[in-house]
Amino acid sequence: MSILVQQLTKKYGEQTAVNQLSFAIQQGEIVGFLGPNGAGKSTTMKMITGFLIPDEGNIEVDGVNVLENPTLAKSKIGYLPESNPLYYDMYVREYLTFIAEVHQVKEIKQRVEEVIEMVGLTPESKKTIGQLSKGYKQRVGLGAALIHDPAVLILDEPTTGLDPNQIIEIREVIKQLGRTKTVLFSSHILQEVEAICDRVVIINKGNLVANDRLSHLRSEAGNRQVLKVSFKEALEAAWLERLPAVTTVNKLSTHEWEVTSTVLAEAQKQIMHLAIENNLNIVQLQAGELSLEDIFRQLTGSKPV
Repeated sequence: MSILVQQLTKKYGEQTAVNQLSFAIQQGEIVGFLGPNGAGKSTTMKMITGFLIPDEGNIEVDGVNVLENPTLAKSKIGYLPESNPLYYDMYVREYLTFIAEVHQVKEIKQRVEEVIEMVGLTPESKKTIGQLSKGYKQRVGLGAALIHDPAVLILDEPTTGLDPNQIIEIREVIKQLGRTKTVLFSSHILQEVEAICDRVVIINKGNLVANDRLSHLRSEAGNRQVLKVSFKEALEAAWLERLPAVTTVNKLSTHEWEVTSTVLAEAQKQIMHLAIENNLNIVQLQAGELSLEDIFRQLTGSKPV
């Protein structure tokens, strides 16, 4: 296993941030790590990378026990934290060279140039980090995580604050890296997780609530399908909740609703009857499969943050 987490627990006073958490990630997997705000994602990542010591449990990275041999374990990890701390007065090459020296990388100059090209920093490589846009600062952080060619990448919200073009570019970099490395990737942008990840691990209030491929999670959700329905008129949730074929109702606005059902055709028919009987005008009625956001909401009772 490239990452092995066993019965991990971390408490802050009376609050349990992570509770008996266990999961494993194989080499070459890109795994999405999801949970609502305060679920324990960043705490777990900090424990895996050795920045926090767990109260209980065991962690192994690329076969090395993080608690017993933290220095060797850290040498196998590339970590991009959500805060992405950088030295803004340093030039891009200067900073990456410094990080390479810390990791005792051989042939530093060559490796720095390889990483600059890999993460798309070439156009901005002669600037100081402080002169860079948010997107290029993220690339510098990713480059620093990659400079020592680690077996495992821990990426905490790597696309935060990026524009759509930058997100696509970073996504492609991560997908390329996932061919040879193990990647644990946290994001609140669920479309990114669906586009990048092979599997998802979802936690809620420090507890594991899902660890599976998206296709299996959709199946376990009862083969429910989603109907998005828009009315010209404003409605209350109770109007849709009382329909026998409707399983769950999610309010997008007073005019727009998202419902799930295991009998889609029947749910559509009942919504049409509801509109006819109450003189309601349907603007849109569109069917689709459960998205990762739908599954996330069902498992955690909240929207991703």
